[in-house]
Amino acid sequence: MITGDVKMRLLTWNIQWGRGMDGRVDLARIHAAIAAHGEFDVICLQEVAVNFAELPGSRGEDGVSELYRLFPGHLPVYGPAVDLPASGGGRKLFGNLILSRLPVGQVFRHLLPWPADAAAPSMQRVLLEAVLDTGHGPLRVLTTHLEYYSPAQRLAQVEAIRTVHVAACAHARVARPAEAEPGPFSTSPRPASAILCGDMNAGPDAPERHRLLARFEGGEPVFRDAWETVHPNLAHAPTAGIHPVDWLDRPSCYDFIYVTEDLAGRLRACEADARTAASDHQPVWIELG
Repeated sequence: MITGDVKMRLLTWNIQWGRGMDGRVDLARIHAAIAAHGEFDVICLQEVAVNFAELPGSRGEDGVSELYRLFPGHLPVYGPAVDLPASGGGRKLFGNLILSRLPVGQVFRHLLPWPADAAAPSMQRVLLEAVLDTGHGPLRVLTTHLEYYSPAQRLAQVEAIRTVHVAACAHARVARPAEAEPGPFSTSPRPASAILCGDMNAGPDAPERHRLLARFEGGEPVFRDAWETVHPNLAHAPTAGIHPVDWLDRPSCYDFIYVTEDLAGRLRACEADARTAASDHQPVWIELG
């Protein structure tokens, strides 16, 4: 559990590989839209592409390297979900990115379930987890992008996220002796306290969201919706469909930030940018005090 006067700002955004509503891929514009809201300790981005020239508007940019250049004080931690051979050689990657100016401890890349569903197009998805040193104890930050077309796959992915959380909490309860020599068996913090964020591809009333927020049989700390905690009497701000898209007929909230219940009392802000058109989603951020 985190104690002390922790101040941390975290932003999540599905950046559509930097492609704005004008069809142009411009990662500098992504940086400018984020910087307009001040400095962030942690930036979680979904749909970050590397060498994926087939994506609309793309020139095969290395999104990870470009974003690292644009945010030089942040360490990039990349979790590709899709890893395929590129037609021009090398690999083409598509996944999630954490940029952290807090020290990064152990990193986990959890491939999420991808059960066959002949009725829906789909792709492999990933949950990216990084243990960060906040200065007042370790904190897990997890970001993901769940399947859009298949509710069955999305629910399976939510169950997997819950399983990852239960496993992390079990590790947090086990006191392991420090190894005499550094190595792969050496201990590394993996606390119960966590922030989970990303593009969940389902609205506030979706059954997958209710399942994600459900209690755990073992008493592990539950996830709380940051927006509902900060704005208990206000509907979720829409994060998709504000600008016209062909996959949504009305604005809705698809992008969420959840915190474990021990962190809920530290939330000081949860906001969304409804104006930027640098992606087909809107950025959302929180501040912990």
